Amino acid sequence: MFTILTKKELAPGIKLFEFDAPLIARKAKPGQFVVLRINETGERIPLTIADTKKDKGILVIVVQEVGKSTKLLGTLNQNDSIIDLIGPLGKPSEIEKYGTVACIGGGVGTPEIYPVARALKEKGNKVVSIVGARSKNLLIMEQEMKSVSDELYITTDDGTYGKKGLVTSELKRLIDEGVKIDCIFAVGPVIMMKAVCDTTRPYNIKTIVSLNPIMLDATGMCGVCRVDVGGETKFACVDGPEFDGHKVDFDLLTKRLRTYLKEEKESVDLFNKQSCGCGCKGN
Repeated sequence: MFTILTKKELAPGIKLFEFDAPLIARKAKPGQFVVLRINETGERIPLTIADTKKDKGILVIVVQEVGKSTKLLGTLNQNDSIIDLIGPLGKPSEIEKYGTVACIGGGVGTPEIYPVARALKEKGNKVVSIVGARSKNLLIMEQEMKSVSDELYITTDDGTYGKKGLVTSELKRLIDEGVKIDCIFAVGPVIMMKAVCDTTRPYNIKTIVSLNPIMLDATGMCGVCRVDVGGETKFACVDGPEFDGHKVDFDLLTKRLRTYLKEEKESVDLFNKQSCGCGCKGN
């Protein structure tokens, strides 16, 4: 059992959890992820590690309540426990001295890019970060990103904070103004990462993305998380989750992510009915 030490709401439907997980916290590196299971009948949920406090044995994850399992996790509180938490999984980010690195986070991709940006800064890189959200009230971890960035740019789709527009608009502006970017790390929705890669491809800027396909065992055995990278089949759980974005078949990834949309919606609808408090029990 793994105990929740802290729970915070970062934004509507987005929560931060600190778990007592000393073995995982001690070994975790930027870019890696964990898989958790809430109870014996629960599904396995892959979640990128947002931070660790190695000296205290604390693992930090940030969760957006989208499906049934993440909504159920969101109902847990401090001192509650989950049954399984395994990791760290996947290959760590390639932290090197690149020069000037752009770290781009979209939505709940920001907690995932944060430890990467911090490690890149500690390595001696100049870190230029671009963080985007749909609206000001959904923007998270601004101060954390500011603390590890030489420059931080904020965008919101509706213009309620920072620059109105997408992260790619700000990225394109920097490139057009002559900012020399040696490497880019981008984490966020698939459509955002694809747009970042489309923006950087003409300039031949190395662009690393963290993929989030459907995943099951997370050990490379089931093949559920397969993605097409450069015409080759890769497993995100053991070969990634980070890949060269210019080689990723984002259209295939998007199609595979939509495989169980109908079943996912039915599961969420049933969960919402059972949790509504009206006594309907989902009938």
